[in-house]
Amino acid sequence: MTDLPNCPACGSGLTYVDGAMHVCPECGHEWSPGADANDAQRVHRDAVGNVLADGDSVTVIKDLKVKGASSALKAGTKVRNIRLVDEDHDIDCKIDGFGPMKLKSEFVRKA
Repeated sequence: MTDLPNCPACGSGLTYVDGAMHVCPECGHEWSPGADANDAQRVHRDAVGNVLADGDSVTVIKDLKVKGASSALKAGTKVRNIRLVDEDHDIDCKIDGFGPMKLKSEFVRKA
């Protein structure tokens, strides 16, 4: 039996090969064998190209409509202690007056 890597999503050791992809039967995650190095190399950049890191402070550069809120998130709002995630919205944060929120890095500038 060959030694296959554990699933990067759930850590299961029950992975198998299906064509050119590795598959996890427990969580259904599929990945290509060379994708591990590329995922670890992902760099998050703000609207002007500065590299972002966990814990940075950023400033919103554009008025953003917020679903379920009566007002928009105004340009110039400072967001402290961001957390970067690998999703469509790159930034998880907590904004005073709005609460927990997800932002796209293209709408912020490093403070």
